[in-house]
Amino acid sequence: MPTRDAISDEAVPITEVTASGNGGDDSTAAVVIPAAAVAAIEEEQEVLHSSIRSASLAQMVIAIIAVLGLFYLAKPVLVTICTSLLIAFILEPLVSFLAARKIPRAVGALIAVVLLLALLGALSYFFYNRAQAFAGELPKYSTEIRETIGKVRSGTRKITQNTEKVLGPSDPQQKKPMPVQVQEKPGIYQIFSGGIGAVGDLVLTMTFIPFLVYFMLTWKDHAHASTVRLFPKEHRLIAHRTVGRISTMIRSFIAGNVLVGLVSAVLSTVVFWRLGIPYFYFLGVISGFVSLVPYLGVFLALLPPLAAGMGVVDKKGVGIILITVVGLHVLSMNVLYPKIVGKRLRLNPLALTLSLLFWAWIWGAMGLILAVPLVGATKIVCDYIDPLRGFGAWLGD
Repeated sequence: MPTRDAISDEAVPITEVTASGNGGDDSTAAVVIPAAAVAAIEEEQEVLHSSIRSASLAQMVIAIIAVLGLFYLAKPVLVTICTSLLIAFILEPLVSFLAARKIPRAVGALIAVVLLLALLGALSYFFYNRAQAFAGELPKYSTEIRETIGKVRSGTRKITQNTEKVLGPSDPQQKKPMPVQVQEKPGIYQIFSGGIGAVGDLVLTMTFIPFLVYFMLTWKDHAHASTVRLFPKEHRLIAHRTVGRISTMIRSFIAGNVLVGLVSAVLSTVVFWRLGIPYFYFLGVISGFVSLVPYLGVFLALLPPLAAGMGVVDKKGVGIILITVVGLHVLSMNVLYPKIVGKRLRLNPLALTLSLLFWAWIWGAMGLILAVPLVGATKIVCDYIDPLRGFGAWLGD
């Protein structure tokens, strides 16, 4: 019979059982299992855990792909909702101010939306008149335009000639293939299926936004409480805090953008006034706030002063406009914006840049405008979910 020490080298005790004999003496016996069997069980457990982790990772990847597909396919609807929500937050202080003056919230929301539409209508009317005036004055600048285009063509021609000299003359015997384009006769189906896509998205957005903004302002408290009640009772407190922090974040985002935009607008207005550009007070505000749009903003901010300054400013003035707009854009987006907006949202510059790239890929130009509040809301949600807190910390400053 092997001794107890010999058994312990080859087997592992699992449980101990106490038994009583006829003589009343208690004896303890150990139930043992071979070490090879224990190793096999541990190996099976590791394989099982590895399979579970692989399945979880695969499910996560599939879920991410499904969400990306939803964001891309539902672009018109989601962009409309996010834009309406952002406008509702902008108009909320006015509605709250009217409500404090004993004006019903529904009436205050209607007043705010009507004022917004009136402002947009006035801006459209102003730009339309300026476009007509610019078109009427365009023949006066035709000589200057022709000279500028002639210089560009001359430079392009010289580049082409120098390139041919370096690469050698092309073979005159070689004939270039003639491109052939087959056009299908347009029909009703082609008009409604293909030609109305972008126009239909724009009409859908412009039509629904005023109504969505009005109902978001009117039913704000109901929507907030109903959203919290969607969660189980044990999670409602966390949901309430999450929604509250997202609301505070969006208000901080709007306030930071207004502050940075005002700085750029004031500086632009002063420079345009010194250059003698017509409607400098209006063009400075437009250029200053449009410059806040990431990447595309610098090009959009250059159009109003250059168009209004045609025939008024000389080449030196054009250079001053370029330096002012580009310099203010660089200063705003690389110094003021991270200090003011990024600090309020507690996001690091790398996360902001990647979010701009991602949402521009998904939603185009509107993605650049909505990217910052979306990634800010994502960070807040991750901060309240234990498995995602690491990702939220990565997005933070």
